[in-house]
Amino acid sequence: MTITPQLPACPRGPLISAEGLNGVGKTYLTNRAVEALDTKPLMLDEFSQRANGRPGLGEALLRSLREASIGDPFLRGGTPMTEALILMAIKRHDLDTVLPELSSGRPVVEGRSVDTTAVCQALLLHPGDPGAALQTAVALLGLASSYRSLPDLTVLVTDDASKALERAQQRDQCVFTTEQATFMAEACTLFERLAATDPVRYRVVDRRHVDEHQAAEQIRAWIREASGDLGCMVEPWQGAGAACMCCGRTPETPLA
Repeated sequence: MTITPQLPACPRGPLISAEGLNGVGKTYLTNRAVEALDTKPLMLDEFSQRANGRPGLGEALLRSLREASIGDPFLRGGTPMTEALILMAIKRHDLDTVLPELSSGRPVVEGRSVDTTAVCQALLLHPGDPGAALQTAVALLGLASSYRSLPDLTVLVTDDASKALERAQQRDQCVFTTEQATFMAEACTLFERLAATDPVRYRVVDRRHVDEHQAAEQIRAWIREASGDLGCMVEPWQGAGAACMCCGRTPETPLA
């Protein structure tokens, strides 16, 4: 019997995303979590923290969405699928920009990844139909995965939507409309249902059951665990036989 030797893990760093509603505390808790890590991840700002913009294609695409949405906090401009594809393009651009860090073995934490796009656009495509919205969110993640790799680990921070709304309004010095508050509540439910479809990738911090210290400790432990036994990251459209974008290895070429 011929035994095929098992290839060693890719030396790249893990790609991690932090997801959740506006005001749920994901950025605050993630920043607290990484403070005590020996190897500091590269922290990639979420959309709402790029208001001033930076040079580059990703910010130019985001600026076009902001202009089309006319100040809507959820970047809703009236064409959900077009917006979904632009948001996926931004997240592909984000991956392109962090590949050198991942290749060096450094962890990268995205402040929101393709999961937020899947949740928000699915709700817009199926208002008032939670079942169809869940199916579409899963399908949109499948579409996103044809553009770029999904995160190795997705940390979902959740809480009562009313508490998240209160924090978001206080932080941003604004008052959300009744429709915007309803959209947040629906997104909270859909985020939790979507996480349940993929328990391998998702880890959920529920602030209804843990305090800030416990939440940060959980996130810190998950980030540490994510660094082990990672597979190669290949271009989805090139197929399984493509070379890894980080280490350059193909399935037929083991690391030296």
